[in-house]
Amino acid sequence: MSLMLQEIAEQPEALERTLAAEREKYAALGKFLRGRDIDLIVIVARGSSDNASLFGRYLLEVTCGIPVSLSAPSVYTLYDAKIDLKRALVIGVSQSGEGSDINMVLEKAKATGAYTLAITNEAASTMASIADETMLIHAGRERSVAATKTYTGQMLHFYMLANELAANKLDLSVIPAYTAQALELKPQIEELVQRYTFMENCVVVGRGMNYGNSYELALKLMETCYVVAERFSSADFFHGPLAIVERRFPVVLFGPAGVTQQSSIELLDRLHELNADCLAITNDAEIAKRSPKSLSLPAKIDEFLSPIPFIVPAQLFAALLSEAKGLDPDAPRSLSKVTKTI
Repeated sequence: MSLMLQEIAEQPEALERTLAAEREKYAALGKFLRGRDIDLIVIVARGSSDNASLFGRYLLEVTCGIPVSLSAPSVYTLYDAKIDLKRALVIGVSQSGEGSDINMVLEKAKATGAYTLAITNEAASTMASIADETMLIHAGRERSVAATKTYTGQMLHFYMLANELAANKLDLSVIPAYTAQALELKPQIEELVQRYTFMENCVVVGRGMNYGNSYELALKLMETCYVVAERFSSADFFHGPLAIVERRFPVVLFGPAGVTQQSSIELLDRLHELNADCLAITNDAEIAKRSPKSLSLPAKIDEFLSPIPFIVPAQLFAALLSEAKGLDPDAPRSLSKVTKTI
């Protein structure tokens, strides 16, 4: 079994550990931030961490009503922009904590008066030494180049932060169990990937809380399977990109029950007319019915809690497809675990 598959399977336990270890720290952080009058949150990240941050943006804006910006590190590292962030919370997200550009942004934000928070898997990292506060993922060492358990761990941290800043709390205790249930789809996915062994191009679609997941699955397919994978929201996909779809063109859809259901159904109906090859990751019976292929999760999963369990079958799909193609998902060509850019 590949390291990637092993680490995918470790996620329920890693999530449990993170919830238990960081709960009290978040309670203290929430109290502090509520007294600081934060009116802006800026998140800085790269790669999978950036995809987790895209989810964090949706979650924090919807649940907390605070504007969230995804930082463009080059604004700081190349253009040396001076940005007033004294009423901002600036969050650096990195599994290793060693991204040079991410750490530079944290340093510059701190110098302008921002309160800085690090979310990382490494307590002794450079990022942890820079930030005012550090929250740890508790995933254990991640050896596969393709991030899996640290990605879901980062998403969990955004949930924990949102619960401290929002009036209405989400029940985060159910997430590890939902994640374990998602792992049970592995035998079905092992069969399914045989259908996609010769896939070279595809589109991944997700909207709202699962928009970040569309970026993450596309990245995993590019990293581990060398598939050219584009990613869109279902709304944006109608604005031009739909033209690339032809007969048997692969489209993967994250389609949870909830407010995005109708747009998912409309897209699936249009893709059916175009004879596309659709695969839906869903917990909605109508979406599953309208998609030629589907991976179904429990209907009881609330849309707001769907992103972590929904990414698990997608991770399995990428890892197992890589193996079916005769590739090594743990050692993508040209890549290393820690990437430093300025």
